[in-house]
Amino acid sequence: MARRFSAPYQSEPVSSLASWARNLAVFAVVAVVVSIIIVRFGFLEMKPALATFFGGLGIAALSILFGLAGFAAIWQNGSRGMARILLAFLIDGAILAYPAYLGLQYRKLPAIHDITTDPIDPPRFDALARLRTGDGANTAVYAGLYSAEQQRQFYPDIEPIELEISVDRAYAIALQLVNKRKWLIIDERAPQPPRRIGRIEAVARSPIMGFREDIAIRVVPDGEDSRVDIRSASRYFESDLGSNAARVKKFIDDLNTAADADALKPVKKTPVAPPKAPAKTVKK
Repeated sequence: MARRFSAPYQSEPVSSLASWARNLAVFAVVAVVVSIIIVRFGFLEMKPALATFFGGLGIAALSILFGLAGFAAIWQNGSRGMARILLAFLIDGAILAYPAYLGLQYRKLPAIHDITTDPIDPPRFDALARLRTGDGANTAVYAGLYSAEQQRQFYPDIEPIELEISVDRAYAIALQLVNKRKWLIIDERAPQPPRRIGRIEAVARSPIMGFREDIAIRVVPDGEDSRVDIRSASRYFESDLGSNAARVKKFIDDLNTAADADALKPVKKTPVAPPKAPAKTVKK
């Protein structure tokens, strides 16, 4: 029979399982934070950094098991430690909630990592190709027909951006949006005759872990108007969990909005100076 809690409860020993659950939860936080720092600042290669991260998640899961065992022990013998168990569960929940959400996204979304508005002739990674040669990095070559078909099925609204502004203005607005997002620009080439093709290559970072995702933007003339294509690809992993598609969609929306606003601006007319009156001749 379970023991009843009473005044002498304060003199009961603290459950060792409860203490282990709390200590493991704290250690899991340390391991996860250290792994995030390692990835964001590149102190180690990707594989050992991720091993540290998943190790932290495993410790959090172990902490939950110790907490459940501690709860059962406290219910049976009336020892103390429930506050430690609740604290451990709170910490473990905070650690595991976002990875659990990503796990659901992995099951729902296609296992692709390379998104572009032009799968037939995607913008190339030229300067960025030199940065995608590390251990486990994805190739700079476009992912191919399978990725294009999966993109068409899951993200059908990602299409080339047709703008009713000149190629120079389109490039300037695209560059402004890149700077506004604080993407790290690796290379930029403004449209120049005779081909007048503008290119921007930049690197974005994922919000928490800071994984690098490479971006190439191409701006070409289309008569008096212009066309913009963008490509966003994860440097690591076969699945991006939808991050590149979300980035491309947001860029398309913002670029269209900025281009529409630019097209509506009134053309500034150069003021015409009034003709000078002829000098008067004074007759003597």
